[in-house]
Order: sequence, then C-alpha cells, then structure tokens
Amino acid sequence: MAWPWLPFFLLPALVVSVAANVAPMFESNMSAVVLPEDLSVGAEAFWLIAKDDDQDPLTYGISGSNAYFFTVISTTGEVKLASPLDFETLYQFSITISVSDGHLQVQREMRVIVDDRNDNAPVFQNTGFSTSISETLPVGSPVFTVLAEDKDMGSAGAVVYSIEKVIPSTDDSQHLFRILDNGSIILNGSLSYNNKSAFYQLELEACDSGGLFNNSYTIQCSSPVFLSITVIDEPDLDPQFIREFYSASVAEDAAQGTSVLTVKAVDSDKGINDPVIYSISNSTRPGWFDIGTDGVIRVHGSLDREQLLDEDEEVQLEITATETNPNIYGQQAKVSTWVTLVVTDVNDHTPEFYNCSLPACTFSPQEAQVNFVGYVDEHASTRIPIDSLTMVAYDPDKGNNGTFLLTLGGPDADAFSVSPERAAGSADVQVLVRASQLVDYETKTVMLVQVVATDSVSQNSSVAKVTIHLRDVNDHRPSFPQSLYVLSVPEHSATGFVVTNSIHATDPDTGEWGRITYSLLPGNGADLFAVDPDSGTVTVRDGALLDRETQAVYYLTLQAADGGNLSASASLQIHLLDINDNAPQVSGSYNIFVQEEGGEVSVTIQAQDKDEPSTNNSRLLYSLLPGPYSHNFSVNPATGLLTNLGPLDREAIELALEGRIVLTVRVADYGVPSLSTEVNVTITVEDINDNLPVFNQSSYTFFVKERDPGVLVGVVEAWDADQTEVNNRISFSLSGSSVNRFILQGSVLGPGRAEGRLWLPPDDSLDYESQPFFYLTVSAENPGPQGQEATAEINVTVVDVNDEPPTLVAASLQGVRVAENGSQHGQVAEVQARDVDSTALLKINLLEVICAKAGVAVGSLCRDWFSVMHNGSVYINQSEAIDYEGCDLVTLVVQACDLHTDPGFPACSDNGSLPITIEDVNDNAPYFIPDNKTFVIIPELVLIGQQVASVQARDDDSGANAVIEFSILQVDFVSKDGTTLPLQNVFEISFSAEGTMFTGSIELLINLDSTLQGTYQVTVQAQDKPSVGSSREAQVTLNLFTVDQSYRVRLQFSPHKEEVGANMEAIKAALGQATRTTVYVVNVQNLDSAARSRAHSYMDAYFVFPNGSALMLNDLSVMIRNDEDALTQLLQLGLVVLGSQQGQESDQKKQLISVIIGLGVALVLAIVIAATVLVCVRKSHRRKLQAMKAAKEARQTAAGVMPSVAAIPGTNMYNTERANPMLNLPTGDLGLEYLSSNDQDRVSLNSLDDNSVDLDKDSKGIKEPRHHPPGPYAEPLSMVLSGRQHKELAFTNGGLDTTDL
Repeated sequence: MAWPWLPFFLLPALVVSVAANVAPMFESNMSAVVLPEDLSVGAEAFWLIAKDDDQDPLTYGISGSNAYFFTVISTTGEVKLASPLDFETLYQFSITISVSDGHLQVQREMRVIVDDRNDNAPVFQNTGFSTSISETLPVGSPVFTVLAEDKDMGSAGAVVYSIEKVIPSTDDSQHLFRILDNGSIILNGSLSYNNKSAFYQLELEACDSGGLFNNSYTIQCSSPVFLSITVIDEPDLDPQFIREFYSASVAEDAAQGTSVLTVKAVDSDKGINDPVIYSISNSTRPGWFDIGTDGVIRVHGSLDREQLLDEDEEVQLEITATETNPNIYGQQAKVSTWVTLVVTDVNDHTPEFYNCSLPACTFSPQEAQVNFVGYVDEHASTRIPIDSLTMVAYDPDKGNNGTFLLTLGGPDADAFSVSPERAAGSADVQVLVRASQLVDYETKTVMLVQVVATDSVSQNSSVAKVTIHLRDVNDHRPSFPQSLYVLSVPEHSATGFVVTNSIHATDPDTGEWGRITYSLLPGNGADLFAVDPDSGTVTVRDGALLDRETQAVYYLTLQAADGGNLSASASLQIHLLDINDNAPQVSGSYNIFVQEEGGEVSVTIQAQDKDEPSTNNSRLLYSLLPGPYSHNFSVNPATGLLTNLGPLDREAIELALEGRIVLTVRVADYGVPSLSTEVNVTITVEDINDNLPVFNQSSYTFFVKERDPGVLVGVVEAWDADQTEVNNRISFSLSGSSVNRFILQGSVLGPGRAEGRLWLPPDDSLDYESQPFFYLTVSAENPGPQGQEATAEINVTVVDVNDEPPTLVAASLQGVRVAENGSQHGQVAEVQARDVDSTALLKINLLEVICAKAGVAVGSLCRDWFSVMHNGSVYINQSEAIDYEGCDLVTLVVQACDLHTDPGFPACSDNGSLPITIEDVNDNAPYFIPDNKTFVIIPELVLIGQQVASVQARDDDSGANAVIEFSILQVDFVSKDGTTLPLQNVFEISFSAEGTMFTGSIELLINLDSTLQGTYQVTVQAQDKPSVGSSREAQVTLNLFTVDQSYRVRLQFSPHKEEVGANMEAIKAALGQATRTTVYVVNVQNLDSAARSRAHSYMDAYFVFPNGSALMLNDLSVMIRNDEDALTQLLQLGLVVLGSQQGQESDQKKQLISVIIGLGVALVLAIVIAATVLVCVRKSHRRKLQAMKAAKEARQTAAGVMPSVAAIPGTNMYNTERANPMLNLPTGDLGLEYLSSNDQDRVSLNSLDDNSVDLDKDSKGIKEPRHHPPGPYAEPLSMVLSGRQHKELAFTNGGLDTTDL
C-alpha cells in the first residue's frame, strides 16, 4: 500500500534537481565546418564539442533533412561521413546538432561548407563526331568544334583539349590538325584526296588543369572520343599521263598520215574522272606531226633526219592533255609531257668539208668550206701535223650511208699524207709531214695539197684545197758594234739611275729568233747595277753601295741572247764621281748649370767635316733648332758660340724637367745637298724661393649630412710655383666663427702641391635645424723668410638626411574590378606611393594576398592570380584560373619602401590594401534544385490561374548573369494506356526570386477535363539573361498526375460545417498522419436536418500519395483503422461516418434523388407502418441474439488485438460491407436498414448510437469503461469485457445494455 505514495515523496527532490541543473553548451566554433568533397565515407569529418558545468555525461546527436550525410558517436561526439559529399550537387547545407546531459537538450544549426575537389573528369557533350571537309580547305580553317565540360571549379574545371592520335598514323598526318583551347579543331596542313588520305580519324581527349583530389594534385582526363573526317575530292588536280616517258621511231621518208605513237592520260581526281582531249602544244619541228582525239600521233609533213643531227635525230613533241571540265579555280586542268620521236636515216648526202673542230662543229652552211690554210716548221719531223688546220669531213647519213674514204692529191702531195684514211659520219682531218727534206723554207715558203672525201656506198666525192705556209728556224747569233764601253756615274746615285741606254746588239733572224734579251754576267759590281732585258739600258740597282771612297771603278760584262739561246757579249768600265756624302761631326758633350734670374750662359760648339777642305762640302754653318725654350738663346752661325738672351726663370720651365733646358744645335755644310749633324746642349737653371702658395679655388662650398659625426667635410688644395721642396712647402690654418667645430689636416700631394682635409670631430655632428650654414677662412703659407700667405673662403652647407618614410597614395588603393575566367589580361591597376625626401627610390612590395568569398576567407585559392611589380604595376598572372564562384574579393596587402632611406630611420610605409573585386561572367548554366515533390492535379478543384506545380533553380553566377527566366517548352498528356497527346496553351509559368533562389510557378490557363486519367508532362526551361555574351539554359520535365472523381471520398462529422471548417487543419493533419497522403478538401456542407443520424455535416475530399495515386474508400478506412492515434483524434474532432464511393455525387443529383424519395414515401407509407409493427415484435428478440453473439466474439478475441473480422457489439453485422469504420472497418455506414422498419429504428440500431462515442465532451474523446458490480442481472457483454485487460482505446458502450437477455 506504501508504493502508490512513493512518487509523491520523490517529486519535490526531482523538481529541485531539475531546477539546479545547467544546460550543456557547444563550443563557439560549432557554427560552421568546411569539408572536402572527396572525404571518404567512414572517415572522421569533425567532432562535436560541448561542455557542461554539471559534469554530466553528454550525448550528442545530429538531425535535420541533411543529417543522413553523417553518423555521430553519441558518447564522444565524433562525427563520421556516412554519405558521400558532392560539391557540384550541394555545395553547402545545414544540419542541426544537439547535445544532452540527460536532463536538458541544446540544439544548434551548423553550416556545412563543401570544399570543391578535382573529382570530375571533363565530359564531352557528344561522343559521336563526324564531318566532311573539302580537300582544298585552306590551312588554318576550322574543321570541327567539340565541347567538354568539367563540373569542378577553378583550374580543376578549366578544360584543355588535345589530339592524342591521328589515323592513319604517318609523319605527315601527326601534325595535320591542331586543337585550340576552345575545342575548335584547325587544319594545320594541306589535304590531298589522292596523295595523302581520303579519311582521317582523330582521337580526342579533354583534361582539366589539375587540382587536389584525395590529398594529391591530380589531373583528370575524359574518356577518348573519336572524330571521323571524310575528305571530299575536288577537281583540283591536273590529269596525268599513264606513262612517264613516250618514244618511238619513224623513217625520214615516211608517208603523211603514218601512225607513230599512242599516248594516254587520265584525270588525277579519282573521284571525278573527267574526259581528256589531246593537243600538241609545242614541237621542235612544227608541222611534222599532229595528234588526234584518240591520242595517236601521226606524220603530218615531210621529214628530214639530217635537220635533226644537232637534236640527236629526234623530234620533241609537247603533248598536252586537257580535261573537258574546268577545275575548282575556273581554269582548265591540263598536263603536258614530252614525246621523243627518232627519225631514222636514208643515204641522201655526199661527204663535205667544214672549217671547225669536233665536237664544236655545227655543220652549218657557213662552216662548209673548200679552201683551208695551215702552217709547219721547215724540216719538221715525219708525222708532224700541219698547224692551224681545222678541217672536219662530214657525211650526215648514218651507218654505211655515212662512211667515206680520205685521200691526198695536188702538186705537193708527195711531201704530206692525210689522216684518217676512212671515217664514218664525221672526223677531224689532219695533213701530216711525210718527207721532211722536201719541206724547206729556203726552197719554197708555201706548199699546196688537195684532200678528197669519197662516199663508200654512192662513190660521190668532195675536194678541199689546203695551202701550207712554212715557218723559218733560228740560225744566226746577235752581235755588238764594239767590245768595250767606258762609262761614269755619281757615287750614291739613286736606284734606277741610268748609266747608259746607247748600247745595242743586232740579229738578222726574224720573229722569236731575232728578238734579243740583255743581261749582266756575274762579276765585280754586278749586284750594284742592272740592265733592262729588252732595251739594254744599264741602271743603278743599289745606289747606297756606290761609295767612291770605297771603290772608284767597276768592270762588268754585258751579254745579248736571241730566242734560240744564241748569245754575244761586251765589256763595260764604270767610273764613280765624288759627291757630298759626309756630314759634319761634333766632338764632346755640353751640360751647363746657371742660377735663375741672374745667371749667364756662354759655350762654343766644336765640329768638323771629312769632306775635301776649302770646298762647300766641308764648310760649316751653326743654327739653333726651334724648341720650347730656344727663343731665350742664340748661336753664332760661323763660330758656334751659344749665349742666353735674357734672365732665366726656373718656374717657367716645366716641372717635370726639374729646371733642365735641352737645346738642339744643328751643324751643316754647304754641299749640295747640304748635310748636317745635331747636338743637344743641356742647361740646368737652379731654383730660388721667389713664389707664394696659390689655392686652386678662390672659395670652396662643401655639403655635409646632419647627424653624421666625424665625417670628412671637404678638401682644399694649394700649390707653390717654386720647383724645389725647400722652396715650395705649404702649411694650412683655419679661422672664422665656429672654427672649433672643425678639424683641418694638411698633407703633401706632390712637389709644390698640398691639400687640407676638413673634418668634423669624432664626437660632434652638425644639426641642420640649428645651423644650416658655416663660413670659414683657410690660409696657406710658405716657410720662407717673406712670411706671406694666401687665403680662401670655405662655405659649409648642412644637408638634410632622408629620414621620412614613404606613404601610399590612397587614391591608387580605391580598388579595381576584374572579370573571371580569362576575360582580362595584363595590367589592371597601379599602386602609387610618395616620399617627401628628394633622393627617395621607392619600391612596392606585396606582403599578403587575402582571398574571400561572400565575406568568408577561402584560404590561398587566389594567391597566384595577381602579381605586383616593384614599380606598383598590378598584373594578372593566371587569367584562366580566376574564378568568381571560388573567390569574389582578392585583397592585396602592399607596402612602399624607400631604398635610399638613411640607416636608423623607418624605410617603409604602413601597410595598404588594394581590393580587387572579381566580376562574374556568365560561365555557369542555371540548374534546377532537386525536389522530391509530386505534383497532383485534381481537375474538380483546380481553378484557372491557380498554381499546380513549381520549380526552383539557381545560377552560380551573380548579378545579371544569375537572373533566371522560366518558360514552358512543351506539354504532353500521357494517358494511362500510354497514349501521348501534345497540348498547347494549357499552362503558363510565372517566376519570382528570393535571394539567389528563383521559383517558377506553373499555373492553369484553361479548365481541365475531369474525365481524363493520366499524367501531364510539362517541360520547363530555365535560362539566364546575361548582359554580355550568350545565355545558358537547363531543362527539366515535371509529371503532373491527375486524380479523377472516382477517388472522391465523403466523411461525415457530428459538428456543423462551421466547426468542421474551424478544425480543418487538425482534421487534415490527422488524416494525413493515418494515410501518409496529402488531403485535398473539395467542400464542407451541412447534412439535411431531417436525418436522424448524429452526423450534421459532411466533407468531400481526395487522398493523394506523393506518386500521384489516390486512395479509394476501402483503402482509406483500413489505414485509418490501423492508426489508433489518428483514429482517436478524428473521433474527438467529430468523425462519424465514411461515405461510399457511390454516394459521392454532385449536390444537384442528390437533390433530385431526395425529391424522388419524398414522392415514394407517400406510396410506401402503409407498407412501412405494417412492417414497423412486425419489426417491433421481433426487435427485442433479435437484439438479444446479437448481444450474445457479440459476447462470443469478444471472448474469442485476444486482449488488445483487433480481430481480422469485425465484431460489432450490439449488432449482428460481421461482414465488411456493413461494418462501422470507427472500428477499423472499411465502410462508414452500418447499413442496418434491413433490421429496422423506419428511420428512427435505423438510427437507434447504429452500433455507436448515442453512447458509442461521446461527441459532446472533449475531455478524453473516449468514455471510461463503466464498472458494474457483479449481480444476477449484469449485462452480458460488459461481463465479458470486464475480464479483459483494457487498452487506451477499449471502451464499454453503456447504451447497448443487454441485461434483459
């Protein structure tokens, strides 16, 4: 007894525990997760992480329409992938994550972003490609265009085409075609139907540009497709002769019309094969031959073989074959070939003589000759041929007809012979010496012979006369008029000086034998003189060696020789004449020292001449040669005394000379030509201190940077003109205001030169802001006794240092817009910077690239899209990879730096950001959002203008490129028997947009025929409307299922239609829960108030499944009966009866039936009254029997289990045709009319009657069972049911009391 009270004691403790519990909380980053689409099923996706301050065990879960993608380990929160991800189908979605600590549950929506991977290979849009092209298609022309698409994004979706193989596979065909980036196949070489191939097959492949897939860089390629290309033959080739060479022979006496040769040509265009006609287009002998249309060459005129001797006895004919039809260029297609016809010989000529030499003879009439001339030396040897005789004997006949004999005649025939004695055709003819003693120039200078040529067949002959001139030989020596010649020549005469040209020798011979050549025979002086070999003139060969003092007389032998090497000689005696050939000679050297200013110079030059005294050749003349300092001195021309003209100045002498003056004195004789000798006189001028120091500038300006201690300010320089160190030493001193801020250090640069280096002290620096200028005086003094000094001004300017950093120009960072997918190239922006420092050298650096899509960072996707040059120019690097769908905003973080900024100062500007907005181009086609909805049309319900279906589509582009318009392309009605009926103007579509989602609403244009049974197939097109470029589209076909009136079901309710209408949503929800269908309500009306039934209204409706099928009444009642929760709710909402299909008629028809029934009531009233009496008598007995039978059935039914066959308490209705649907039976009307005599009995006999369901109370909807104590008069059915275990839906119908049984 204590257990029932235990909950009351535990309840306060549980309430306190629950009130003190704190709900768990997810971590802050549990709002979104990015997953690659190639994540393997079963792999770890992410973890759900939550914390609970109560440290209770946590249970994790995932729910929502997309929860099927994942499985979660509820105890740990580990989430694994359960269904593959696909970026191209669903790039992001939401799931609901939950965590519970056993007391409280927390839910949160998590956004799952699918990261694209290169998991799709390009796909060709068609796979059967073929085309035909003309063989004359120009190189570079497009042949065909293919298209492959890759669903991936970025470079993984950029398609690259390639030609993998060309069949036939030859060296020529491998590069015959090329494919462009847009899939256009271009002809890359010339085609030829006949010479190459009439058919090509190209194996094509499309690959993407690569991307990540399964954690590796992968390039996906499509399956190969094949393009068949048929080459169409064109009349572009000339005809062709079937033989490469044609030749034949014909006798030179052949008659006119004689057939010689047949030629044949065919059309090279094998696919056309035009007829060919023939003609002679050229001939070496026009008119000799002609050709017919059949290609036969015939003799047309007289032939003469001898006219063809220079042509190898051949006639060349150019035969042209011409096609009857023009070629593709509108020109005649023709080909030519040369035909060789050999004309054979007959004996019709006599041998003749020609003045020529083989093989250069042309045997023209001009060369034919009968008189010839030749030459020969007297007493020439036997068989020596006559010179200069060019004779050829020629018979143009051939073979024996051209063979002839040669013989010799004439007055001098005995002295000579002829060769050859027999010849054929042609031969060089030679006349040879036969008897040399008869060939004597002194006896006869000219000899005559005749050469006779006789034809060996016809004995016809020709005669040629030969005149032979004899040539003389050398048989005389040359001779001089005297044997000795005395000559003279000045010594040292110039080379080529003529000694004599009057000595000549003579020779009585003529020609070569009489030509004399002169020469000097070896001997004393032969190498000093020369003789002209032709004239005999004697000249000096080397005058430098002719010295009278060495040798005064030379003896030579002069020889004269003729062309036959016969010679004679004469003696030459040559005397040398004296000339002035010795120059004066100077004795001793001259070095003089003298002090500047007051020193004197006096010295005499000593010289002599070896030439003969007291002559002009030995008389001397002195002179001073010009020089830098010669104007300061003079020399006596006769005595050679050298003196200075004035005071000497050491400083006027060049420093490098160290005071030395070198004078050049020339000593010459009076000879012709005059000879001279030069001597140097060195005069050293000694230095004295007679000059002051001098600065190289009158004033100095120096610049020095501020804040720079111990630096060199500048250098001053002074020089002293004195040339000795003791006299030109310089020392510096500094004076002026702020002289203590500087240090002056002197140093020697060289002789007489010194510099003073002006420094800042190591611990001191200048400040531009304090004092920008300093004015100083520097002094240079000489340590000499004079004590004088020179001064110069020094101006020191303080230079401001480069200590300001550059700044970025904000206007250059305003941002630019760049279109995606290779639309733009080159420079897109220029980042500018300024620096107030004048020496600034600026450089722009790219520090970082930020990639974002819709304000969310997307990693390094865009890192290589752009580059920034040092001059600030921003260029596109990878135009093809720029992808708006992956990244719509690229931010370049830049910085400007001054390369000339002084150390210790900031050199770079603050960071600046250049936003580059990626503009969308229309590179994505619209796509429909998958929807599992089923669209059903109930013709009875749908109205004109009412929406009957809808579609949703997106376009991954943006802006105007993402705007989608819908249109209906086609409407077909497919009946249940499979017949298809095209329809027009049945539906229209309107569209609206919400964000990036576009919705198309399909609305009805006309009233539909409610008797048609089948499906409307509506093809909808979604098309974008880009502002630039072509549009893209997608299509989808919707099935709109029709439901006719045979599926209309009527439900009766106890409330009136107003209350039913108010509860309509709850009624439809309960019916939908039970049937899993969509409930379409036709109307709700009140029933006739005269009816005794508790139903006061009815609702006509259709119950339609997602696949378009509908429920019939029987199926509906079964499904409601099987769902106890739905049944309970419907009973609470007043459901009383389900109507039969036959009762679902139009209201007009029902009114007509009611009128008919009213008229019939009057007729059967008497019968009804009589039947009522009978029924009342039997009523009590029947009801008792029914109750007993129901009790029996109740005992046989297991507790809590509905029997398969209806058991109706208080009735004897067991068949499904007359059962009550409230007890899970098919029909809604009990149909107990046959048990009652009137409508009142009919109502009272209803199985539920007034007590079956309490329709007036809402507390529980089902009455609690009544408990009656057992007694002798207990109601039998109640007794049976009381022994059973009751479930929630079990009840006792107290109105069906059977105690009277």
